[in-house]
Amino acid sequence: MMTLVKKAHVFFCFVLLSVFASQCFSQSSVSSADLNAVKQRQYLEVINQLYYFIQQNYVEEVDPQKLYEGALNGMLGALDDPYSVYMAQSEWRSLTDTTVGNFGGVGLSITKAPVSTEEKPAYVEVAEPIENTPGAKAGIQSGDLIIAINGVDTSKITMDEVLGMLRGTVGESVTVRIRRRKTVEFERTLVRAVIENPSVKYGMIEGEDIGYIRLSEFSVNTSAKVQEAIDSFKKTKSLKGIIIDLRNNGGGLLTSAVEIADKFIDEGVIVSTKSRLPYENAVYHAVKSRTTVRGIPVVVLINRASASASEILSGAFKDTKTAYLVGEKTFGKGSVQIPRALVNNDGFKITVAKYYSPSDVNIDKIGIRPDLEVLYPEFTEEEQKAWHSLEESGIISDYVESHPDMTEEAVSEYAKKIKRTYNLEERLIRKMIRNELDRTRSSRLYDLDYDSQLNAAIRVITGGNFSTLMKSVKTLKEQQEQ
Repeated sequence: MMTLVKKAHVFFCFVLLSVFASQCFSQSSVSSADLNAVKQRQYLEVINQLYYFIQQNYVEEVDPQKLYEGALNGMLGALDDPYSVYMAQSEWRSLTDTTVGNFGGVGLSITKAPVSTEEKPAYVEVAEPIENTPGAKAGIQSGDLIIAINGVDTSKITMDEVLGMLRGTVGESVTVRIRRRKTVEFERTLVRAVIENPSVKYGMIEGEDIGYIRLSEFSVNTSAKVQEAIDSFKKTKSLKGIIIDLRNNGGGLLTSAVEIADKFIDEGVIVSTKSRLPYENAVYHAVKSRTTVRGIPVVVLINRASASASEILSGAFKDTKTAYLVGEKTFGKGSVQIPRALVNNDGFKITVAKYYSPSDVNIDKIGIRPDLEVLYPEFTEEEQKAWHSLEESGIISDYVESHPDMTEEAVSEYAKKIKRTYNLEERLIRKMIRNELDRTRSSRLYDLDYDSQLNAAIRVITGGNFSTLMKSVKTLKEQQEQ
């Protein structure tokens, strides 16, 4: 059976044909701009005609919001551009929180299962408390369940509703009921504060004198945090290099990527944008006086989920031969979107330009190939079954719950024991155990035991031939011309 939106779309097409068949006029007597203006008015009239006809005549009463959302989704979907999209209020709020970099909340990163059952209620789980926020100061831990917010059972409400209750006016309070380790329950009243989105984490790699910066997104605060990391690294007199981790970074603000690139690139073009709109055409240049990192090796980690602003930064580094890229080919998103709010607090994003690297290459649907490719092995069918079976068994989570203070030696010993039953690489099993441990304590910044791409980046810096490697780096234009 056709959905309401599909029915509306078919009827809409029929009305359009009927109306415009009877309203043809000579195109020779008006300019193209005038013709488009006339068409726009006619289309709006037809849309209004169809909307009111459905409201008054459809066999069942229709929620106006369904028609409104269907129309906006259809209009933006007609552009055949996956990045030009309508965003309902919750999506719009999440986007603005990300790009602005802060919001009023309690400082808890959370997850929630999409389906709730009587046997397994979909309570909200705390993935990680953000440092120095109300949630962290109240002693809420990773792995805790939020079973109620202001007395409302969280298993019976959506994630959007959860976010709507936890976020809000700074200074106002919200009460959460916490369940820890299945049996302990307690309440905490949290006063909402301005929460900074932690887009940057950094630290020194132990025993290597290498600074490590992990960027999860590009927001208004990201550049300042990167500078904070650089200043911290400079206190190490024997600093050998810096690794910037852009893996799984889906992007964010173009200006943030430009500001970060400017800290490493002495001069020249960082990125340019090209559009049919004159005011969207721009060229961003590096300024020598803003460069804060010189004379040390820089390696950038990328993978298939590095996109948009991540690719702007990676492409700028590659084309200017400022950094060496390690990992996998990036996603390939070479367009620029602007977000706009609607009067009802919904919003949308629309593509307004394409961006080009310093060598004048657009990587849309192509991606950026690393200078050194390091891939994780794909599971065999047998390994996939073993991994799924191990995940479903719950033995790791049960074991970690009763042994929350496992040492690395204990992790290794338990992994050996699991391998006797599940035919998986021990390194992967150790990673699964650590992931479970991280649910109940602060997650580690990096995992040298498992992360082969990070280890490869370290070897690039410590191998003693970084200058020679950089001479072999090809620009994006040179790569595409091969």
